[in-house]
Amino acid sequence: MATMASVLQNLIFPPPPSLLITAMTIVNFASASVLGLSEVRGKHMQYSKFWNVTSQKSPTKQIKLSSKTGMLIFYTPAFIAGVASFLLFPNENFRFLLLKSALTLHFFKRIFEVLFIHKFSGGMILETTITVCLSYLISTATLIYVQFQTLGLPEPSIDLKYVGVVLFIMGISGNFYHHYLLSKLRGEGEKEYKIPRGGFFNLVICPHYLFEIIGFVGFFFISQTLYALSFALGTFFYLTGRSIATRKWYLSKFEDFPKEVKALIPYVY
Repeated sequence: MATMASVLQNLIFPPPPSLLITAMTIVNFASASVLGLSEVRGKHMQYSKFWNVTSQKSPTKQIKLSSKTGMLIFYTPAFIAGVASFLLFPNENFRFLLLKSALTLHFFKRIFEVLFIHKFSGGMILETTITVCLSYLISTATLIYVQFQTLGLPEPSIDLKYVGVVLFIMGISGNFYHHYLLSKLRGEGEKEYKIPRGGFFNLVICPHYLFEIIGFVGFFFISQTLYALSFALGTFFYLTGRSIATRKWYLSKFEDFPKEVKALIPYVY
């Protein structure tokens, strides 16, 4: 435990003396981890192929949105928060500039994919849309605010921000490429699911999640704050659960799904 604390002291800025930020750090990690476990147990966030898994069993009528509308709501407020950070904090240090740029580019890419890349087949429940939207917005705003709190503090003895930039570029590029491959599975007007092929899809069923995790580790390395670490770890646990659930879904739907294709990590699981 002492060794771990010593390593963290070399890797991250001292956490701000704020009970609210401390609580948000814990809640962010815990809630994302619980959601990941829920995915494995079959209780899914209702979007993508799982959008109607529980809604059909619900006795109450739920408001349904198109997937395109829902995902635009997911990402737009967080993108606006990223853009606003350049106006609110215009002349800060280079690390802060890198983090603001990475976050803004991340959500710009998401919106671009919704508008021009993704091909949608299902719907989305309003409750899920609001939950995910608020999660992205609050996390983005908190990442930026916590970084602002580090200004004037001594830099961590191990500087990871340039490694973080490399990981972020790798993550965002790999994520975009595999989203593009997914979009090419369907012709015009087609809505049925097919087994993805090409790229890392030959090794894992969710390479887009794998690269998203790499990008979020990039956020942490750029930021080097405890909140960014909890955000990256929480994302890892949630997307791990989602990937396992996705692999189970493909196995249940396609008799010819290749059993050697793992969920998230090539050759591991």
